[in-house]
Amino acid sequence: MRTLVILGGGTAGTMAANKLRAKLPRGDWRIVVVDQDDIHDYQPGYLFIPFGINTTDQVRRSTHAFLHDGIDFVIAEVDIVEPAEKRVRLVGGRELDYDYLIIASGTTPRPDQTPGMLGDHWHDSVGEFYTFDGAIALRDALARFNGGRLVMHITELPIKCPVAPLEFVMLADDYLRERGLRERTEIVYVTPLDGAFTKPVASRELGHHLETRGITVEPDFMIESVDPDRKVIVSYDEREVGYDLLVTVPLNMGADFVARSGLGDELNYVPVDKHTMQSTAYETIFALGDASNIPTSKAGSVAHFSVEVFVENFLELIAGRPMTHRFDGHANCFVESGGGKALLLDFNYDTEPLTGSFPLPKIGPMSLLKESRANHLGKLAFRHIYWNVLLPGRPMGLPSAMSMAGKNPE
Repeated sequence: MRTLVILGGGTAGTMAANKLRAKLPRGDWRIVVVDQDDIHDYQPGYLFIPFGINTTDQVRRSTHAFLHDGIDFVIAEVDIVEPAEKRVRLVGGRELDYDYLIIASGTTPRPDQTPGMLGDHWHDSVGEFYTFDGAIALRDALARFNGGRLVMHITELPIKCPVAPLEFVMLADDYLRERGLRERTEIVYVTPLDGAFTKPVASRELGHHLETRGITVEPDFMIESVDPDRKVIVSYDEREVGYDLLVTVPLNMGADFVARSGLGDELNYVPVDKHTMQSTAYETIFALGDASNIPTSKAGSVAHFSVEVFVENFLELIAGRPMTHRFDGHANCFVESGGGKALLLDFNYDTEPLTGSFPLPKIGPMSLLKESRANHLGKLAFRHIYWNVLLPGRPMGLPSAMSMAGKNPE
């Protein structure tokens, strides 16, 4: 019997396990999923917790409850991967041998990497919404906020869900207006980019939405440190931005065991072929979701579309055939803009986000890079789709490859 070990029970790891369990003969293949706990969070829901839109019970479930019968679930921390021996060592001494390994251990915020970011002020006057605890603490901080300077800051790319900071400032604008605090609040968006987003068309459109809401953009800001006593963030070129409440996206990094195993780059992401997700160093190792270094968004949609491609390739590989399917970097992201509206981005490695309609030309019903009620409803509906369709590995009805249908060339 051959063994497939999957390190990580998040979106990519759970999807891959469930889809392959349905396709691999149980008498021939054992599938083992390893995670450090039995908690699975719907991470896009973190963004809504600070504004009271999502409750905590809507974003948190049990990991093992979403793994199909016939999948072994091991709760443990990974110590090290020994690829030459095809072995995973777990903290505590247990060893797992594998024929194939999937690293789906995601990415996590690392506030310890920026001087001054951690301390008594962490999850108080300096907050974040990329963790469950952080989102709850930020909800409480916003409830106490009575005006002043609210700063949304990004340390460095790549980050998980790169549109979420933009969503935060637009939702904050809406939230503060409802509380009668907007005229007493300056909202500043501080980014290492030269504009609101990474691509010209999207940056132009999203920048316009920030401008119309009176949100100031501070571009090209590479943070050197946080000074919590003076309540300022300091850049390497000695610029300073003051704050009353700082909401930051710390440096994102992959799992530490990836570094210990010699499998990662400088940020602990696994170098892979961007079309197959196969490790560039070991043909028996794949990295899925946020754990890899593929040059596209670290977003749930990427995990979804890339896993679809991976499964087809993996079945070809274990049958002794060449892998013929290629992931094109397809990602789509809803951008919540407040007021019951949202925008939608759809792009891949070669095509930047463009205006138009999705998924059907002219009909939509969703619009690209344009606010609409339909986009907002689509984002809200996706939580149900995530728990009941995506994680169980059921067909979504969307092709993994991006289509130019409905897009307006710029």
